[in-house]
Amino acid sequence: MSQQPFSRPGAVDLSGLAGTPAAGGAAAAPTGSSYAVRLTEQNFQETIEASMTAPVLLVFYSPSRMPESEALARDMETLSGEFEGRFLVGLVDIDAVPAIAQAMQIPSVPLVVAVIDGRPAPLLQDVLPIDQLRTQLTQVAQQLTANGIAGRHQPRHLGGAEGEDAGPGADPRYAAAQDALGEGDIDRAIAEYQKLVDANPADAEAAAGLAMARILQRTAGVDLAAARAAAAASPDDVEAQTLVADLDLLGGHVDDAFNRLVDLVRRTSGDERDRAREHLVDLFGAVGNDDSRVLRGRQNLASALF
Repeated sequence: MSQQPFSRPGAVDLSGLAGTPAAGGAAAAPTGSSYAVRLTEQNFQETIEASMTAPVLLVFYSPSRMPESEALARDMETLSGEFEGRFLVGLVDIDAVPAIAQAMQIPSVPLVVAVIDGRPAPLLQDVLPIDQLRTQLTQVAQQLTANGIAGRHQPRHLGGAEGEDAGPGADPRYAAAQDALGEGDIDRAIAEYQKLVDANPADAEAAAGLAMARILQRTAGVDLAAARAAAAASPDDVEAQTLVADLDLLGGHVDDAFNRLVDLVRRTSGDERDRAREHLVDLFGAVGNDDSRVLRGRQNLASALF
């Protein structure tokens, strides 16, 4: 399933679950990741409230009804550690805690729901290979950064019981840039990401963050309707077309952004064509070179050039 842009529907009323005894009276079992927790009716509400700090990804699965969904839950648990607090993964076995699935009105499993500021939005409903899942989550992290959502969860546990001291928190390398984005200081965020890229050109997260921050800088204060009207009136104007491509990318319309610039490359020549191509390559970097849409976009760009 292709990733959809974040939406923010109204918050689900989950207050009825708070303090309800868990099935069998057991507490949530710790997981193997510091950023994942197995949910019960007892800890569900506090996990949702944690989404006010940073996003929570609820993974609904059923070992009995769909064994493959349990593999997705395991992979999400594994990946939660790799993202070092950008997400807290809440694992919901709907066989063990059916009340949570009922409260969330879960239609089927597997299902991954992103919760931001207490508001849920469907994210994934397929079992994906872990590499593809990692790519999807990387894109989500990039979109969050682009929208100024830079918080991180503190580790929940470290190889022991929940709440045990986990030691140092999230990787501090990106903290300065993410703090700047959270404060709306895009210029400072660009400077901080640039330092990271200069120090380590192979740092893909820093490079993607830099590219996204530059998109935010280019689109700051832009009137979307006016930009689209200008692009429609001047289909070969590189500046007008690249601006709308930036806006499309920020809005989650990745293929639209890529296709717009591929078509522009086909229609232009000389310096204008180079500018369109270079801008498209920058957008590839913002999304991530392993993304299937980027791979497809690169193929389309090569076709347009040759």
